[in-house]
Amino acid sequence: MIYDIADIQIEKLLIAAARAGEALARLDERISRSPMRRGFIERQDFTDAISSMWVDGELVHMEDLVLHDAHMDVRAPTHEMTAAHRILRSRRLIFSNATGWAFTAPGLSRLRGRAAIPVSDAAFPEKTAGRAPEQEADTAGEPSLDGAFSELDALLARSAATLNAITAGDALPTIHREESHPLISEPDWDEDERLKEWWDVQARTEELPTILRAAILLDAWNMIEVLQRSPWLGRLLTSALLRDGLVTPDHLPALSAGLRIVPRERRHARSQTQRLAALLDSFYEAAQAGMKEHDRLTHARERMLRKLAGRRSSSRLPELVELVVSRPVVSAAMIVKELGTTPQGAIGLANQLELREVTGRGRFRAWGML
Repeated sequence: MIYDIADIQIEKLLIAAARAGEALARLDERISRSPMRRGFIERQDFTDAISSMWVDGELVHMEDLVLHDAHMDVRAPTHEMTAAHRILRSRRLIFSNATGWAFTAPGLSRLRGRAAIPVSDAAFPEKTAGRAPEQEADTAGEPSLDGAFSELDALLARSAATLNAITAGDALPTIHREESHPLISEPDWDEDERLKEWWDVQARTEELPTILRAAILLDAWNMIEVLQRSPWLGRLLTSALLRDGLVTPDHLPALSAGLRIVPRERRHARSQTQRLAALLDSFYEAAQAGMKEHDRLTHARERMLRKLAGRRSSSRLPELVELVVSRPVVSAAMIVKELGTTPQGAIGLANQLELREVTGRGRFRAWGML
C-alpha cells in the first residue's frame, strides 16, 4: 500500500502535538536532574516491554519478565515472555548507542535480528592453521568426515564470534538466515519493500516538527505493517526518533504505556487525522504516566532512605534501596547476586526496609516497593 501524507489536516493536530511535546520535554528534564535517573530508566524499559505486549494483545506479568531478565525464571519461559524480553533488550540497545544509530542500516538490521559483522578467519587462527599432519593422514580417505569437521569448525567459529561480539558490545557476526518457512511467515510478505516505503514516508516528513513527525511515522508503520512478526519495533523507532530530535534527549519514552490509556477505537479509526490525534494523545499520556511514576518512586526512595539514619557506613541497605528503585521486583537471589550477601542476609535486609512481599512463598521470596 502507499501511505499518503497529503490528506493529513495538520492544523487539527497542532494543539495536540504542542501539548504532547511539552509534556515529554518536561518529563525528560525531570529525569535528567533526578538522583535515581538510572533506576527510573530501567523501570521504564520493563514497563514499556509489558505495555507493548499488551497493545499487541498479549499478556506478560511484570514479575515474570524481571526474573526472566535476571535468568531466575520460576517456570519455563513462554513465547510471549521471549518476545517481551526481546523488546526489553532492544530498548536497552537503542539507548546504549549514539543518537541516530537506530536509523542507520546496521542499527536497523541489528534491531530486526539480521545484523552482523563479517567473520574473518584471521580472528580464528585455529581454523587457518590446519590440523596436524597425522590427523590429515587419518581422514584423507574419508571425505565425508572431513566435510563434517569443516561444518563443525564453521559452527564453532560463528558461535565464538557471537559470544565475543556480545561481550565487546559489537554487532553480531554475519549469519545469512534462510527464508522463513511458509508455515511461519507469509511468502508474499516483502518486508524489505515495505520498509523502503516506510523510509519514503520518513523522507517526506523531514520538514515537520519532530513530535508530529513521530506520530506520522508510527501510524505509517502500523498501516504499512512493515514487519510481520515484530510490530513493536515501530514504537521503539518512534521513541528513538523523539530522542534523536531532542524532544527527550535523556531517555526513551515508554510510548506503549500511553497507548494502553487511549481507547483502541481511536487508535484504529478510519480517518488518518483522527488516528494521528489519538497517537499524539498517547504520547501525552505516556509522559503523564512517567511523571506520576517518577513522583511515586521519589517518595518511596525518600521513605526508605529515612530508615538508614544511624546505620553503619558499611551497611548494604543503601545499595538495596537503589536496587529496589531500579527493579519492579527483587528476589532474594537477585539481592544475593547484586549485593554479595547470603540468602538469609538478603531476607534480613529486605525485612529492614519493610518491602512488600510479592510471592508469599517461603522457598522463593520476592519483594517490591510499597
